[in-house]
Amino acid sequence: MQINDKLLKKLKEMFERNNELEKHLSDPEVIADNTRYTSYVKEHGRLSKFVAKYLQLDDTLRQKEEASAIISENSGDKDLYEMARDELGNLEEKEIELFEEVKGCFFTEGGDATKSAIMEIRAGTGGDEAALFAADLFKMYSRYAEKRKWKVEMMDSSLTEIGGFKEVTFSIEGQSVYSKLCFESGTHRVQRVPSTETSGRIHTSAATVAVLPEVEDVDVKIDPKDITVDTFRSSGPGGQKVNKTSSAIRIVHLPTGLVVKCMDEKSQHRNRAKAMRVLRSRLYTFYQEQTRNERDKTRRTQIGSGDRSEKIRTYNFPQNRVTDHRINLNIYNLEKIMLGEIDDLVEAMTEYGKQEKIKELAATL
Repeated sequence: MQINDKLLKKLKEMFERNNELEKHLSDPEVIADNTRYTSYVKEHGRLSKFVAKYLQLDDTLRQKEEASAIISENSGDKDLYEMARDELGNLEEKEIELFEEVKGCFFTEGGDATKSAIMEIRAGTGGDEAALFAADLFKMYSRYAEKRKWKVEMMDSSLTEIGGFKEVTFSIEGQSVYSKLCFESGTHRVQRVPSTETSGRIHTSAATVAVLPEVEDVDVKIDPKDITVDTFRSSGPGGQKVNKTSSAIRIVHLPTGLVVKCMDEKSQHRNRAKAMRVLRSRLYTFYQEQTRNERDKTRRTQIGSGDRSEKIRTYNFPQNRVTDHRINLNIYNLEKIMLGEIDDLVEAMTEYGKQEKIKELAATL
């Protein structure tokens, strides 16, 4: 069975389930049961976009059958034959478009697709040059966000003396940020002559990127008994103290061992609020990975070890080239990419992700 046939069968099942739900939602017993009623309303809402596409597809396929019948029955009537053939061509194009839209619906079905994101960038192999590259990646994503009118907020950072980042955590707030940037997760490798290099040798360094969906309290419940909260004085490059009061926050989630710290704000209250946002996102991702039975059930599955050999993308400055190794995409416009013009990379990976999701879906149908 072809993928479109499988999708059509799945859509029909969703349509039938939607009809069942509408009956349930008008049942006085269900209305009186708040838990069941709320559950059915959510499911009905989730199915609505698929039902709309199914009805459009069903109507298009019916019209295709009618046009095909006219063609086979009226070969002697040239005008009617030509009209039906033109109509059939238009309907076939519409069918293709609708199936692509259906695939897009399945790709964005998960609730994470429309969420904002929390990003974490860490310097990997390469010392000071890796930290400088981590800072360059932060600037790249910040500029990309600014171009799209998204809001960037610093959560936590650890600066080096030469202006790099050992690690930096920040949020990007906007519609569907996570769906656009989720494929940035992994090890990014850079090949260039560092500013600290006097002999002109090309160095290879790496930084890891993790992209987490930003979640609300309703998505992840954190029992206060499961966390410990410590305060400490934040420090700057070289270890010097930058605050006289203990405003920095470190939160440990005891059941999982996840640790989050935040020292970006002077207010202890604001640092704690930011740290809890990061913890919720990490826990949400952690539990999702457990559900999917991935090989490594911690967030390190997403970002890798930071070793140069584990890479999703290479930024080669001497060749003015960026290569995404997952889809064998080469772009020779590195300067603009580092200025935040990463639309081609994002769109190519989004399309790749959509096709992979459809393959997974087809395997389950």
